[in-house]
Amino acid sequence: MEPNRKTHWESVYETKDPDQVSWTQERPARSLALIHSFGLKKSAKIIDVGGGDSKLVDHLLKEGFENITVLDISAKALEKAKKRLGDKAKKVTWIACDITQFTPQTTYDLWHDRAAFHFLTTAEQIEKYTATAKKFVNGFLAIATFSENGPTKCSGLDITQYSEETLSLTFKDGFDKVSCALEDHQTPFNTTQNFLFCSFKKQRN
Repeated sequence: MEPNRKTHWESVYETKDPDQVSWTQERPARSLALIHSFGLKKSAKIIDVGGGDSKLVDHLLKEGFENITVLDISAKALEKAKKRLGDKAKKVTWIACDITQFTPQTTYDLWHDRAAFHFLTTAEQIEKYTATAKKFVNGFLAIATFSENGPTKCSGLDITQYSEETLSLTFKDGFDKVSCALEDHQTPFNTTQNFLFCSFKKQRN
């Protein structure tokens, strides 16, 4: 029986500070580099899936992007981000929702996901995610997951590892791969996690 994912993540964000969780990045350099590579306008509609209290939104706001949505299963994570941003938080759309239950109200030019997708471990969850992305993304995907050399668990939960081939296959119905690269992430407690970062472009019929 799968643990209740929402309860799990609410507890994590309620009890731990950024320096106590492995995914913290002061500056999400690889994500920003991918986003810059797409040549998006500042008015582009961007969604950060599983954004939690990530600082990606801080950097995007600073760069002048004006149409940002942050989605996370944990309302507490989003509250932390809002508190950190202060008045700037009003410029962002915040959605507390499980991505497999999410029905967007708009399409997105960019769908970014660093380390949320790999927590989906059943075929049904993965199919829901890819179907939503296919239907509601009209531009680019930027997705980072644990690689085949990365951890098999995170925050006590099982994850799905990906290679360039398996991630590309997962999104082949709807998206063409643009680039993939491996990157070591140094956690706040000096351990290393190997990530796979891939970008995809929506197929045109």
